[in-house]
Amino acid sequence: MMRAAIALVLVLAAGAAHAHPLAPALLELKERPGGMVDVVWKTSSLKVPGTNVQPVLPEGCPLVSDMNVTEAVDSVTSHWTIDCGEQGLVGRTIAVTDLLPARIDVLLRLALADGRSMNFVIRSSEPSIVIPERARPLDVAVDYARLGIDNILGGPDHLLFVFGLVLLVRSLGMLVRTVTAFTIGHSLTLSLAVLGFVTYPSRLIELLIALSVFLLAVELARKETAQPTLMRRLPWVIAGCFGLLHGLGFAGALTEVGLPSGEIPLALFTFNVGIEIGQIVFVVVVFATRAVVGSSGDSMPRWARQVSLYAMGSLAAFWCFERASALF
Repeated sequence: MMRAAIALVLVLAAGAAHAHPLAPALLELKERPGGMVDVVWKTSSLKVPGTNVQPVLPEGCPLVSDMNVTEAVDSVTSHWTIDCGEQGLVGRTIAVTDLLPARIDVLLRLALADGRSMNFVIRSSEPSIVIPERARPLDVAVDYARLGIDNILGGPDHLLFVFGLVLLVRSLGMLVRTVTAFTIGHSLTLSLAVLGFVTYPSRLIELLIALSVFLLAVELARKETAQPTLMRRLPWVIAGCFGLLHGLGFAGALTEVGLPSGEIPLALFTFNVGIEIGQIVFVVVVFATRAVVGSSGDSMPRWARQVSLYAMGSLAAFWCFERASALF
């Protein structure tokens, strides 16, 4: 368990050093009556050297406007207009170059002239897509479940919090209750936020998520006393409350992607399922690693536990300072 715990924290720390530099790119196509299509292409300002991720728009859709490029601190956004004629976008092919070496996906958001909207994920395994009349439910379910998995496994702050819960709770039954409460909490606020019932300042929420990881690390690092703290007595209550915060963090990613018209319940449900799949996989990996190391006779000394927790707390403190500075 000693090497396992330290290794997990170090792996998460390494991922955190790149917060979200290789976040998915966004390609948005808004079709107007008559065949004009407004294009928005947004990518991270950080790129893998030697790659040039660019959309390849349909043949027969010439550029009819100048390209307007806006650069922000962490992104580059381009706007232009193409003319796809009376055929419009349906039946045409959209592709993206260099996805494999760049190690990113592209979120494709479509708004057709008749009011229909569709969302797809273009991946390196399938770098092109033919725009259908309407999205198939199975495709929606698979795409949004994979988005949920990517979101949790690509979020080191969320994973560190789950890792802390595993260390906090000693019995399997209590761990199930605690993780379930965390799940209910983040599923509730995720759904409410994406459906527009809850509004929130995203940067403040990101700061509070980092603070939740820090507080959990502090609790784990302190000595247990005869009178246990609320976090140790009722970990499932604390996990549920902090889950409400983490759900708003998940909602930010899903809000950016959007939900397809006509398939909103399915997309929301499968995104939540994807998050749970990723969370379960992570917990299973933690337990499997503990079992393998434990069976080899390697136990976790107190100093090793403390090193892991101090690393977790230091990383969370760094996030707190970084995200607090972004508020001003």
